[in-house]
Amino acid sequence: MSREGENTPFSLLLPVYGKDNPEHFKRAFTSSVNTQTVPPSEVVLVEDGQLPASLASAITDVVSSSKVPVRIVRISDRGGLANALTVGLDACSNDVVARMDADDISLPDRFERQLERMRAGLDMVGTGMFEFADDSSIVIGRRTPPIGSEAIAAYARFHDPFNHPTVMYRREAVLAAGGYEEIGLMEDYWLFARMIHSGARVDNIPDPLVMYRVGAGAYARRGGVKQFQAEWSLQRALRRSGFTSRLQFARNITVRGLYRFVPVAVRKTLYRSIIHRNFLDRTS
Repeated sequence: MSREGENTPFSLLLPVYGKDNPEHFKRAFTSSVNTQTVPPSEVVLVEDGQLPASLASAITDVVSSSKVPVRIVRISDRGGLANALTVGLDACSNDVVARMDADDISLPDRFERQLERMRAGLDMVGTGMFEFADDSSIVIGRRTPPIGSEAIAAYARFHDPFNHPTVMYRREAVLAAGGYEEIGLMEDYWLFARMIHSGARVDNIPDPLVMYRVGAGAYARRGGVKQFQAEWSLQRALRRSGFTSRLQFARNITVRGLYRFVPVAVRKTLYRSIIHRNFLDRTS
């Protein structure tokens, strides 16, 4: 990539809340700012609710060592991820915004490669991910997203086609689609579907450029009555918008809905098998 890409200003949007691990947060910040081949122009750090002293101290540490300006936005009462991202987007100085979670790790050339695709005219570009549990040197899985606008649109009728912690997008395109709206743990899927449906130019880089931390409760959070209700709301919204057909709605409610009620061990097995199968399908 030419050195011109380094002159494309972009903001890093990183929300934190009280249960985030301070050491994980510090590594997430450092990997996304200080060790990037092309660092962000600014960091917008959203504090979603009151934070414990250990996390507040970690924020002080990273701000003091940051190579770029850090803007801290504080929300007094925790309002959830969709609200934090909405508030954070409003505070970003640049139209191009990169997402990052407080417990993941960006690989050094992540933003350089994404900016190259954004400069070619995309409104959003995601990447693949490596998954790890506690030790980032031990990869336990790999998520390879669909590539190309047609494949992404088709895939999105049943699955989220982007890995949310990896995306870089244009704020203008996000706002044109209506921005983030709270739907359980699926506010990203709903936003991306609306962006695709409204004609946003999107693609994925298949290579893993983010290391995604799989926490102990990850599979439990995907199940239960509350998540089924969120799934129902999402599928109704997708159908009402015209993004899915009646047949696709029925399939999604049946398959994705039942998935919310299987035992956690079964859910984990199903999820891992789907991830593994999709990886093989896209690399064969």
